[in-house]
Amino acid sequence: MDKTTIPGIAFGIGMILLGQKLEGGHAGSLLQATAFIIVVGGTIGAVLVSYPLGEVIGGLKGFSVALKEKPNDIVPLMAQIVELATVARRDGVLALEGKLQEIKDPFLKRALGFLVDGVEASVARNTLEMEIEVEAEEQGVVAKFWGDFGALCPTVGVLGAVLGLIHVMENLDNPAALGPGIAVAFVATVYGVGVANLIALPLSNKIKRKLSLEKERKTLIAEGVLSIQEGLNPRILEEKLKSFAGHHGKHAKPSAAK
Repeated sequence: MDKTTIPGIAFGIGMILLGQKLEGGHAGSLLQATAFIIVVGGTIGAVLVSYPLGEVIGGLKGFSVALKEKPNDIVPLMAQIVELATVARRDGVLALEGKLQEIKDPFLKRALGFLVDGVEASVARNTLEMEIEVEAEEQGVVAKFWGDFGALCPTVGVLGAVLGLIHVMENLDNPAALGPGIAVAFVATVYGVGVANLIALPLSNKIKRKLSLEKERKTLIAEGVLSIQEGLNPRILEEKLKSFAGHHGKHAKPSAAK
């Protein structure tokens, strides 16, 4: 499980509530069911207009993407690809067929399958790159969904504030109704800005970052396998993969590739 998403949201909300308390307020003043319904309900309605139902459901499910912590396997992945390059250089490309069953990563297995089956380099490259781009585009809709949710929330919050003020104006002759109306007006704005900047927009950024890392990972696999097909020396291939791996590649220990 991701170690920063839920704690980050909880910490942000907690600091706001602490600040509220230090100013002499109390958390109960921020609990307004009417304001919550206006802001969250109104924003959900807006995204339903903006997206097909399937993408809305996918976007909501995408919340789990931000909660999952996928182990960084770039360094062992690089070592595995270099090892495969060493086998291909020593025993020939067809020797990699016996390695297919040992490979657990689906994308690496599929890419290596192209190599073993003798698929032309240009065809293999186009196919792998297209798969990477299509998947990134499809998953990118999830991040965009939460980004749009966050962009809409403050506006709907302002709408809630205006509705609250209208209620106040309608009850100027009834002092008892002024307080609740003003409360809804201000709390709706707080909800709109808070949900956007503490939850929706950070979730969008987190999902974008994770999708970017996955795209980089698959690009490394594709380049590694295509380099094996080109007959690149394993030692040179290792240095090439380090450049793709960036920070993680620079700290990888040299392999025994020859």
